[in-house]
Amino acid sequence: MNTVRNRVAVYPGTFDPITNGHVDLVDRAAPLFEKLIVGVAESPAKGPALSLDLRVDLARKALAAYDNVEVMGFNSLLAHFVSEVGGRILLRGLRAVSDFEYEFQLASMNRHLIPEVETLFLTPAEQYGFISSSLVREISRLGGDVSSFVPDAVDDALQAEWRRAAID
Repeated sequence: MNTVRNRVAVYPGTFDPITNGHVDLVDRAAPLFEKLIVGVAESPAKGPALSLDLRVDLARKALAAYDNVEVMGFNSLLAHFVSEVGGRILLRGLRAVSDFEYEFQLASMNRHLIPEVETLFLTPAEQYGFISSSLVREISRLGGDVSSFVPDAVDDALQAEWRRAAID
């Protein structure tokens, strides 16, 4: 008989910014695990619009209602981060079939790097399936209303970031 395993999941991403779709996935996943760690990747190669510290802060605000959810920034290989925090599950979101090929490739690579960790895919509610951080950033940067796509604190932070960037 198997002993009870550590049920710590890691939901990694750049969260540039965190959206209501991300929050929806956390809402679906949090009850399934003892602890859910939202790992905010520094990802300098992606050239995030928001600083790591701000993305971590916004994710913490967006997810404050979840007692078993912890938000942590990281700047290492995901496999190392998952091992450091004791994760046993990698949580990934799939919005559309187009996400699957890339996510499947990542899951296969992670299976080689951290074979003791399983990848679990979840889909968001239908009303969030079209929301992506890159679309939200672009709409917001061009003055569009993204308030229905992101938590209030994120909407405010994006508007402040674009105002600051315009001044610089």
